[in-house]
Amino acid sequence: MRLFVALDIDDAIRERIVRLVEGVGPFAPDARWVKPESMHVTLKFIGERADDTLVAIKQALAQVTASTIKIDFRGYGFFPTPKSARVFWIGMEAGPELGILAAAVDKNLSLVGIAKEDRPFSPHLTLARSAGGSGSPRGNRGHRPEIFQILQNRLSALPVPEFGTMTSREFFLYQSQLSPKGSKYTKLAKFELT
Repeated sequence: MRLFVALDIDDAIRERIVRLVEGVGPFAPDARWVKPESMHVTLKFIGERADDTLVAIKQALAQVTASTIKIDFRGYGFFPTPKSARVFWIGMEAGPELGILAAAVDKNLSLVGIAKEDRPFSPHLTLARSAGGSGSPRGNRGHRPEIFQILQNRLSALPVPEFGTMTSREFFLYQSQLSPKGSKYTKLAKFELT
């Protein structure tokens, strides 16, 4: 099974983001847009794991101790750069608690054999990917940066969007099931923040 750890986002913030996507989505019709119900803030991508590792993963995550996290969602950007954009994302601002949580998740999962991240944690909420690219610099076969060009021009004429503030009180272990219609995410476990 394909697994990842993430924060959910509040419905009010999700609705504001959906309104933005409805307004600007037509300016990047060839992009793969994330479904509203699939929007989340990834803390750690685990990847494919055998079913019999699930108990150990849940136990490792249950040992994570971290504080609740206040997050402001605002602005947007493109990975890796605007000129070679493969991912369109919403920005977020949070105190050090978000990075501390991501580091604790990474550390605890490393104790059950899941490799630690080799890149610094970069919190964002993915809205769209260029068709044929994963968003990773290594996954750029078929990548067409022009997919986001008209969208970038349109966004530059608009004020920086503000989507709201939320406080995360829990994080989740998700399963990702891939299909031709896109990924379906299922929450497998919830872990409280204090």
